[in-house]
Amino acid sequence: MSFAVRNLLLILATTFISGLCYAQLKADHVLVKKSERKLFLLRKGIVYETFHVVFGPRPHGPKLTEGDERTPEGNYILDYKKSNSPFYRAIHISYPNREDRERSAQAGVDPGGQIMLHGQPKTDQEIAEDARFFNWTNGCIAVANEDMDIIWEAVDVGTPITIEP
Repeated sequence: MSFAVRNLLLILATTFISGLCYAQLKADHVLVKKSERKLFLLRKGIVYETFHVVFGPRPHGPKLTEGDERTPEGNYILDYKKSNSPFYRAIHISYPNREDRERSAQAGVDPGGQIMLHGQPKTDQEIAEDARFFNWTNGCIAVANEDMDIIWEAVDVGTPITIEP
């Protein structure tokens, strides 16, 4: 076997093995930075994957009430996965937490709920493609469908998520 062929086989084997290890890597924390429009998958405090995200039309500030088109800020849990959603896969975020309920109660409003991390709308592929580039959700966090596939596999139910301003 020639030197070039041997090196090529070594490179292919290394790439295949590292790909297997990477595919099995599970996130132990998810971090969203609204100001950067980024979602980070972390393992033992180290970011190993980054995704572009979009929010509702009013992304600045924490969610206060249902219908305010804001994404919550704080510490939550990704508490269940939903494959039969109007969006391409969805993972529920445990909003509202105690602080959210207290803030909303002081303001005399309903904090809302059903905040998800999800893919694009299933209804129209052209709209789904465009929706990756502007804030359109009702307060959820949206990613491209191919990114949702990676996140779906990397995140187990019960994984903490922190959403920062």
